[in-house]
Formats: sequence, C-alpha cells, structure tokens
Amino acid sequence: MARDRFFRVVPAAWLAVVLLAPAGASAEPRRFTIDPEHFHLGFAATHIGYADVLGLFLEGGGSFVYDEEARALSDLRVTVEAASVFTNHDKRDGHLRSKDFLAAGAHPEITFVMTGAEPASETAGTVTGDLTLRGQTHPVTLEVVLNKAGTYPYNDNYVLGISARTVIERSRWGMTYAVENGWVADAIPITIEIEAIRE
Repeated sequence: MARDRFFRVVPAAWLAVVLLAPAGASAEPRRFTIDPEHFHLGFAATHIGYADVLGLFLEGGGSFVYDEEARALSDLRVTVEAASVFTNHDKRDGHLRSKDFLAAGAHPEITFVMTGAEPASETAGTVTGDLTLRGQTHPVTLEVVLNKAGTYPYNDNYVLGISARTVIERSRWGMTYAVENGWVADAIPITIEIEAIRE
C-alpha cells in the first residue's frame, strides 16, 4: 500500500460511529495478530550517568482490530513475558527479574490494554492504555506511527508495520531500586517495533 494510506488511531466513540455508518461507508474491521518473530520491545536505562544500558524483552505478542478505510483502531492488547528481559549480561538480567525490578516470579506477565486513541495527523496518533507491571496498573500514552501496510513480497500475508514510543517512570510501578541515589534512571524510554498479520 502507498505511504499515503497511513495508520490513524481513532477514539472508541468515533469507532462506534464508523461501525454504525451505512453499508459501503468503510471497510470491514479486521483483526491483526502481532507476529512474534517481528516483535521488538526495547528500553534504555542510564547507569550511574556513565552510559545507557540497552535491553529487550524477547517474548511477547498480542492483537488488535483495525478498519483500514476509516483508519480506526480498537481492542488492542499486548502481553510480554517479564522473564524474557535481555541485556546481554546474565547477572544483570537475573537482577532485573528480581523483586528489585520486574518481580518476574510473582508477576510473570506485563500487559498493555488500550483504553482510547487520538489522531495527530494522517501519519500518526496516540494510543492510551493501562500498563500492568509488577501487579500494578497505571495509564500510559504511546506515540504511534504506521510505517507500511501491504502484502509481503514473498507470501500472501497482509501486514501492518508499526512503531511506537513512550517514556515511563518505573517508580510509579513500585520499582524504586537505585532511584534515590541516581544510580539507575527512573525515566525509561520504551521503543516498540512490530509487524502485525491480518487474520
């Protein structure tokens, strides 16, 4: 699909109007499933001011409903396995899984559930939702862009390519280790890159 057919997020109330519009006014909403082989959730954390530690969560997935003609998004849910955190250092990864950080044993899943959305332009928008981490839930806003939509050149999958960005303060979820002394940053930039396949 040409780049002028971009992803545009629409609030749930607007989506209801679209779905109640006369026949032929919009394409049928379709469910898209995130391809786990093209799911990347990365983060950065400043370490004692010297440099950023870069990390990934290696296991995650989810799905959403999208009406391409109306550019209307709904029912987005993403789940990430907390224990899949990876920073290329075994001891540090073990510490991140501990109660000082992710508490992965007691709370194995991190979830994001969409609650609403707003268009910013023909190419981008924001998606708000509830982020549950360490058993605590707080709202988060993602800046979202649709990079490309179309059929893969080597198979029949119809795919949306999406980028999202946000910054969270980990202390809001009770992750206060090394915040007071400034050894590990509280504000953590999050980068999400996904490809989602139409069912």
